[in-house]
Amino acid sequence: MQEQELRMQPEITDISRFPEGEDLVITAVERHPKQRGQYQIFFGEYMLLIHEDTMIKFRMLKGSVFTKQELEEIVLANEKQRAYVQALKFLERKQRTKKELEERLRQKEFGQAVTEQALERLEREGLINDELYAKQWAEQRISSQRKGRAWVKQELRQKGIDSLLITEALAEVSEEQEFESCLVIGRKKWRQTRGDCMDRKRKTGAFLMRRGYSGELVRRVINRLVREDGEAGENEEPFAFD
Repeated sequence: MQEQELRMQPEITDISRFPEGEDLVITAVERHPKQRGQYQIFFGEYMLLIHEDTMIKFRMLKGSVFTKQELEEIVLANEKQRAYVQALKFLERKQRTKKELEERLRQKEFGQAVTEQALERLEREGLINDELYAKQWAEQRISSQRKGRAWVKQELRQKGIDSLLITEALAEVSEEQEFESCLVIGRKKWRQTRGDCMDRKRKTGAFLMRRGYSGELVRRVINRLVREDGEAGENEEPFAFD
């Protein structure tokens, strides 16, 4: 009855307010009613919210005894584990870059040191790999999404990928792959465009440039489309798009 009365009172959850120099005995362990994987560890009127993995690791069972210093170390370990588990949840939905995960963990109010250690662990385990991410992103965006190198480069920069890794990733996409990508989307735009030949060149060229293709590549594609369409006159200059 006395324990139940204590539990009805507001618990002290700030570890800094736990008493110094005395044994802290776990009086109850309860699964949190709303937060999955979290447990409420009671020390009389004091309480800590601990992740299941941390609880098991430190054998936090009813009757176990800890000092405040030991609990402070457990709280830090718990924060690291929570950050790691939260990052795994983000990765379940889709692959992300290191910077993207860092931003999301900071939004969840994890500290810088805890966030960095969680990301380092994920890197060691191969669960985040910016080099591989950049290569797969560049291949997919250029070959399947019909984007040019400039567009892809900007996207990877925004995702926090290192400049050297971006350069290496784009180098693995051949010029022929990018030309075919540009030609496919350029041909579609050309067929949808109305007006005389020069007007179609201008509109199609501007469209391709906005998708991140270089002026030289756009020039090659436009001249190819003109030849395919039979619209080039004998004395007509090849198209150049700056």
